[in-house]
Amino acid sequence: MPLHRRQTAWDDDRVNAKRQSALPALALNTALFAPGDRVCVAVSGGADSTALLRALAARQQELGLVLSVLHVEHGLRGEVAQQDAAFVSQLADGLALPCETVSVDTRARAALHGESIEAAGRWLRYDTFRTLLREDRADRIATAHTRDDQAETVMMKLLRGAWTEGLSGIAPELRLLEAAGRRGWCVRPLLATGRADVEAYLRAIGQPWREDASNATDEYARNRVRHTLMPLLRQFNPQADEALAHVAECARTEERFWAAELERVLPRLLLPGRPVRGGGRRATTETGDAAWAIEILRLRELEPALQRRVLRAAAERCGATLDFDATERLAAMTAGGSHAEPRRLSLAGGVQVERTPRELQFSSLSRPAEELVPSYRLPIPGSVVAEAFGATFHATVPDGMTGPPAEVRAIQPGDRIRPLDSMRWKRPKEILERMNADARARGHWPVVAWQGEIVWMRGVPLRPNLAEIKIEERLADGTEPRTPENAARAGGEAENSTQTGS
Repeated sequence: MPLHRRQTAWDDDRVNAKRQSALPALALNTALFAPGDRVCVAVSGGADSTALLRALAARQQELGLVLSVLHVEHGLRGEVAQQDAAFVSQLADGLALPCETVSVDTRARAALHGESIEAAGRWLRYDTFRTLLREDRADRIATAHTRDDQAETVMMKLLRGAWTEGLSGIAPELRLLEAAGRRGWCVRPLLATGRADVEAYLRAIGQPWREDASNATDEYARNRVRHTLMPLLRQFNPQADEALAHVAECARTEERFWAAELERVLPRLLLPGRPVRGGGRRATTETGDAAWAIEILRLRELEPALQRRVLRAAAERCGATLDFDATERLAAMTAGGSHAEPRRLSLAGGVQVERTPRELQFSSLSRPAEELVPSYRLPIPGSVVAEAFGATFHATVPDGMTGPPAEVRAIQPGDRIRPLDSMRWKRPKEILERMNADARARGHWPVVAWQGEIVWMRGVPLRPNLAEIKIEERLADGTEPRTPENAARAGGEAENSTQTGS
């Protein structure tokens, strides 16, 4: 190349580099990525997700990422939603990125599973993420949760009386799929960035965004917190959002510690079954029964923070979720020395607690026979029609493998599941309460149990089981699951819809 042409090329490179450095930047948590990651950015068209896409696209080469775009259309806002989808598609085209729009029926799911519109939309959104990861079309899903979202979440949890696990708020990383290496995660790169910074960034680069009219109403609890409570808190502390985000980070690290600590101490403290004369303990044999006990002297030796968690864990194993007041009443029963404290206490979910001279005993009894939901034997592999749930269940396993049959049944006291997005074992009814399922629906919610483990639960993705059993449920299209209270009025449509889980 002649010298003058080479000099011109160098000059152009310097000009381009100067222009690039002059562009405003948006703070991202780049530690969530590694070179070579295939990152699918979930974009609604709002300011947060639009800014996340533009910021990642600007640093795509620097970070070594392979980007794509996903837009989930929830079927709630008609023509406006179509305009949102068109906006996201045009944005992706302008950045030379592949874009996919997935349409879901949020209202149908909410009606089918007894959920709120918000809960149904979130489940469908994350189920779409899981599908994309499962099909190996991306390594990571990036969502645009901001520090404002974190602060609002912590306040909502606090107002509902959450324990510290609830105050941990939104995690920077959430595992959606068990996979090798770095695959299968949802990441939130903007979680330390404020919404005002996001909008300032978009204005600086001249990038428009879409406004969702539903965000301006106070119909949803989050909007009321956003529009009324958070501005009031900022009058007392202009850094309220940052302070609440710090609370979430502290709670998250403390919960990791407590989860490990409980796994260490509970096997030494919880005694299964009921004591019998002459020594020893008798395990329950009736379906739905659960019984656990803790020696009172050992409880009294525990620090209050650990004591509360042990009491809650014992109650959860019998099917009760304790609030603060119930936990304190149990602690008072443990303290002894006061005739005013009761020797018996009834907890939510039909759980009974009795203080004996030596133990605090937790128990739950089977539901009366007329309330019991039938169970069904499911061959592994194979299928079964479960009329009580209005569904056919299919079990598949890796090629050539067989196993003892599983059981399709309703949730029972003492059941525990390991949701895909959780580090801890949880009570199924706790998950259903968060999904806003009513009490009657919770009592007739199907699960599949195999070898003492819940391997599938309707609407709740679980961590893969060791045998790699996969369960598919087929429901009548548009109807509710057939339970005793709705079997008489369930429709007679014969078409099937499919939901899968593992």
